[in-house]
Amino acid sequence: MNTQLAANTKSDYVVAKFGGTSVANFDAMSRCAEIVCADNQVRIVAVSASAGVTNHLVALCKRDLSAAERDEHITGVVAIQEAILAELSLDADLAHGFNETLKAFQNLASEGAKSVAEQDELLSFGERLSSYLFTQVLRGQGLDAVRFDVRKVLKTDSQFAKATPNVAATAAAAKEHLVPLLEDQVVVTQGFIGSNEHNQTTTLGRGGSDYSAALLAEAINAKSVHIWTDVVGIFSTDPRLCAKASPIARLSFDEAAEMATFGAKVLHPATILPASRSHISVFVGSSREPQLGGTWIEKEKSQQPGIRAVTQRKNQILLTVKSPEMLLASGFLARVFTILSEFNISVDLVTTSEISVAITLDNAPNASRPELDQACLDKLSEFCHVSVENNLTLVALIGSEIQLRQQEMNLMQVLSDFNIRLICHGASKHNLCFLVEQSESDYVVQAIHSRLLESQVAA
Repeated sequence: MNTQLAANTKSDYVVAKFGGTSVANFDAMSRCAEIVCADNQVRIVAVSASAGVTNHLVALCKRDLSAAERDEHITGVVAIQEAILAELSLDADLAHGFNETLKAFQNLASEGAKSVAEQDELLSFGERLSSYLFTQVLRGQGLDAVRFDVRKVLKTDSQFAKATPNVAATAAAAKEHLVPLLEDQVVVTQGFIGSNEHNQTTTLGRGGSDYSAALLAEAINAKSVHIWTDVVGIFSTDPRLCAKASPIARLSFDEAAEMATFGAKVLHPATILPASRSHISVFVGSSREPQLGGTWIEKEKSQQPGIRAVTQRKNQILLTVKSPEMLLASGFLARVFTILSEFNISVDLVTTSEISVAITLDNAPNASRPELDQACLDKLSEFCHVSVENNLTLVALIGSEIQLRQQEMNLMQVLSDFNIRLICHGASKHNLCFLVEQSESDYVVQAIHSRLLESQVAA
């Protein structure tokens, strides 16, 4: 195959991404290597940090750690890597790179990250270390594998901790540095990290390895990206919550995007963006049980209308702004949203009446957007009455062409047993969302799944 791929020409290449539990130890890595060996179209493998490493790295970013606590987390990272190394003998090129990377990690972790840029550098070491080890595991199974630093190609802005990729710059760098390597070897690289125009390390936010894989697939015009995790595809709801949750064989991009955005944990929400715009199919499967198949996400619309899944996203805020001046007046909403924008607050759902607006905001502990702070509330209070409710959960019904048919009418009967704070439907035919008390949300999801979904055959 000609490595100088023409723009907009689809290759036969596949990008495979393996999450933290999939590369947690030597046995897990070996299972993943078998998956790669079984598919000769896999040409790029993006790996996460081994399970447990990122938690240590996040803790090391805190500035108030004692020396003993810092040493404990450094030792924890090293121990996870050494347990894998005990089963491996690194080739000279990999051994040199691994040892130098490990020293750099220990030096920075011991001193502490003093800036957001240094925090991103520190957080990057998990993926950088695991990619050396996984490259050797592939070589041990007979593959010609090379380790590649993704920072050479995945270019971003300088918004540390939640960097925005530069798609054009990434494609140009991939064409120069990455595509020529793909014809007869497997390239092992890192998820989650990139670099800015000054070659400083940046990160895409926690869980960004899926996003990285999709961006790389787009940059090389791959035909598909395979996300290997610890579950057999995307389920109708969280199987830990509902024992009868079933895997969904096929989803459209729109359905998958709604599920990821509104609480499904299997797939990073941003993953769908590059896949959708470049028509790259996405597969989600279990690295433990690859023979069981998984979920394919593709451009085609779902062949099954109606509700197909129910998700939840906890730690939500309901912000209500009310003013008689809103009645028959223009510009009120613009004023509210301008203030929210000033504080970098992103809105999820909006409902309005004649004199009030209700808005939902994400207040999750790991949310990339800031919490609603007092300064913002004070500014809104200058021209309207403001109320804030916490401890809420956003429950979302996901599907295709959702309308008020019999299935949705049955939903009203299910919800009659619970206190509903807000309902939002109509902006998209792929979701119907509402807010409930957080203490009741698990029961709401279970009731909806039992009454509306368990009678359906997974499609």
